[in-house]
Amino acid sequence: MSIPSPNGEPAPSALAMAAFLALAKARSHVAPKRLVAPGPSDEQLQLLLSAAAQAPDHGRLRPWRFILIPSERRAELGQAFVEALLARDDKALASEQQAAQDKALRAPCLLLAVVRQPAAGEAIALNERVLSLGCAIQNMLLMAQSLGLGSGITSGRAINAPPLRALAQLTALEEGICFVSLGTVAAHKPSRDRPAVADIFSAL
Repeated sequence: MSIPSPNGEPAPSALAMAAFLALAKARSHVAPKRLVAPGPSDEQLQLLLSAAAQAPDHGRLRPWRFILIPSERRAELGQAFVEALLARDDKALASEQQAAQDKALRAPCLLLAVVRQPAAGEAIALNERVLSLGCAIQNMLLMAQSLGLGSGITSGRAINAPPLRALAQLTALEEGICFVSLGTVAAHKPSRDRPAVADIFSAL
């Protein structure tokens, strides 16, 4: 069985629709500390980014990008986290500084998702750009699920602190939105309840 397509393109089969819904239902947030090696291979990372590139993009601006923080640069990221912490609280304990540094070492694959704010004269608002990035990330997370990889999204107060911005070489118009962590799930948490359709839908 298939649903008729209004634009004449081949309609998806019931099997394909069921497979997609099952994939979406199986996806869940995995904390970076529960993601271990192996992470995505180079080929898998290209598939993840290719999935992200299919996101809607009003005006074809390409207003976002992903920055990989490889393992050999994680110590620098950890130092940026510590510097950001000390800028907020110069009395932070050594244990708190160590905890901030340790966050940079979690998950075998770590990406920083960045959005570009509108420049003077550009009409596409920031909220549309962030929405496009959100779609890109969801595409990536679903592709990760299909590849048998775990994924998680994190942010935090350090994400746009000067030390991290300098490390990521962000431009004046760019803003870090979140980190995307990818890897093999070491331990699964119980799945959360998802909203029923009636909870998220109404008609005028």
